[in-house]
Formats: sequence, structure tokens, C-alpha cells
Amino acid sequence: MRFALLGSGSEGNALVVGAGQTCVLMDCGFGLRETERRLARLGLSPGQISGIVVTHEHGDHISGVAKLAKAHKLPVWLTHGTLRQQESAFASDVVVTEISPDSPFSIGDVHVLPYPVPHDSAEPVQFVFGDGARRLAVLTDAGHVTPHIRSVLTGCDALVLECNHDTTMLELGNYPLTLKRRVGGHYGHLNNQQAAALLAAMDCGRLQHLVAAHLSQRNNTPELAVQALSTVLGCSGEWVGVATQTGGVDWRELA
Repeated sequence: MRFALLGSGSEGNALVVGAGQTCVLMDCGFGLRETERRLARLGLSPGQISGIVVTHEHGDHISGVAKLAKAHKLPVWLTHGTLRQQESAFASDVVVTEISPDSPFSIGDVHVLPYPVPHDSAEPVQFVFGDGARRLAVLTDAGHVTPHIRSVLTGCDALVLECNHDTTMLELGNYPLTLKRRVGGHYGHLNNQQAAALLAAMDCGRLQHLVAAHLSQRNNTPELAVQALSTVLGCSGEWVGVATQTGGVDWRELA
């Protein structure tokens, strides 16, 4: 199994995971041509994508999904709440399957487990992907870590983990107070310390890859995120990957 990120941040998110003969795209917050360009950078064409799974309806995750699906005849999986917020976009020419949080399903050779997260959207989920032997867990767009999240993620082989902001930078930054409260609130985004605390509370014995994701360009730095995560794991900062807005993360293999 392998995975890569096309980009991660407030201007657009997308992740691709491959197992066997199957490639699944998680979210698409980029325009059609930009998505095609970023896939090509990874050596993929849209025709090699088996389908798209969607976490929630915020534009940086879903704005490009319907266009890509229509242009390349790709099926889409998303929750009822997310679909309800985007019905007009998926009204025609897209094969849509509604999923339930915590109900696993498969797309070809990729096993998919959605799980609910606390975020300010209609029915948000994140995903754990597997091939029967290894598991890639993704957690972004969550305001806090629940016991269920810890249970789902523990023991994974790879983890893409939100490190959205540094609390001091957010507090002292120039965001309006309402936005600061939203981002740092119970249904906003994980900060560096919350991400590190999650790692400290879960079994990381199988972890082959750790990627910090969804970093704020105004309220965080890669150095701060890496320091928080590497300190908990007792590893070199170079071992922790950082997904960027423009470059994402290149292919990573799970042995």
C-alpha cells in the first residue's frame, strides 16, 4: 500500500491511497486542471482513480469533487449530511453512494473505514484505509480528540495528522476574534499540542510514516509542528513529514 498528498491546507486538500490495482482519492479542493496537474506529478491520470471519498462539505475539501467526478466518470462516497449540503453539485452525472460513520466498505482493493470527528460541518468523517495487512489513518479538521478517535487510530502503520496551528501564534495573530475562536474551538482544528498529545496516548509501535498536515500558513510553521510531534515520539525531526499547500507529499510506501 502507498499514499501521497496532492496538497494540504486552507487553499485545497487531496490525498490518494493505492493498494493492489486500486487508487482512491480522498477529498478534492482544487480545480479540475490543477487536480489533473497534481495527479500527473504523482504519475497518475484521473482514469487510474477508482473513486473519491469525501470527509465534509467545506470548500477546501469538496470544491473540486463534483467537477472531477463528472469529467472522468468517477463514483463518489460521502455521508448523508455532507450530501445534503451539496445536493445541487451532485444533482446529475455523478454516481453517489451515501456512507454511514463507522460503517466500513471497500473500493476495489482498498478497505475504507470512516469515523466521525468533531468539526463545524454537517456530518464530518475522516478515514482509515487498509489493504488487509496495513492501515493508513487520516485525521484532519477536528476540534478535539475523542476517545473513539484514539481507539480507531491506535496501532496504525501510517498517520496523516492535523497540526493546524500553534496556540500562541493564533492568539497573537491578526485573525478576527470570531475566527480565532472558531479555529481554536471544540469544533475547529487541532493544534500542535493536541496532535502531540494524541500520539502520546496511542500505540505508535507499528508507525512507519507520520505526516503533519493542514498547517496554517499564518498561525503555524513546519518547524513548530515537527518539534511537537518528534519530541513525543523521541525521533529525529527529519523523520516527520510535512504536507505543504503547493507540493503536498510524494509517494510513501507501507512495507
